[in-house]
Amino acid sequence: MTSSAAQVLLRRLEERGESLAAAESLTGGLVAAELTSVPGASRCFRGSVTAYATPLKRDVLGVDGALLDERGAVDPDVAQAMAVGVRRVLGADWGVSTTGVAGPEPQDGKPVGTVFVAVSGPDGVRKVAELRLNGGRADIRKETVRSLLELLSGELGENARAQDTEQNGGT
Repeated sequence: MTSSAAQVLLRRLEERGESLAAAESLTGGLVAAELTSVPGASRCFRGSVTAYATPLKRDVLGVDGALLDERGAVDPDVAQAMAVGVRRVLGADWGVSTTGVAGPEPQDGKPVGTVFVAVSGPDGVRKVAELRLNGGRADIRKETVRSLLELLSGELGENARAQDTEQNGGT
């Protein structure tokens, strides 16, 4: 079953002529699965990198190794660097990322349910949201996907309104 949020998001990207790439850790491919469940997603979804192991965040996505050593993978700056990195690696206009602790055990000193989702876009757009989620592993992963799509949708909506204002004379 396709998500209406994913459908709306992909339609908005297509209308704007923009592309999207995802970097996933705790979601392990669920963001890509949600997006690719929408018929025609390939018109704007470039692909994803599932960097589940911390070294892949450094080696594939270009996250600073010192940052990972100092703070671990569950960190807002790591989430942002993952979004920037996947944008660069996959040549997309927009990059999104997920990193966090789905459980069952804490990680890097962070409790289960600590999640960061990030967006990186054109014109220097960068946004990170910290989530404190409850429930089991599956619930945390599912809510992370929903929250990430909502974060990106908000950024696309704001940018779309700004572009409309500029095109319509500035008010």
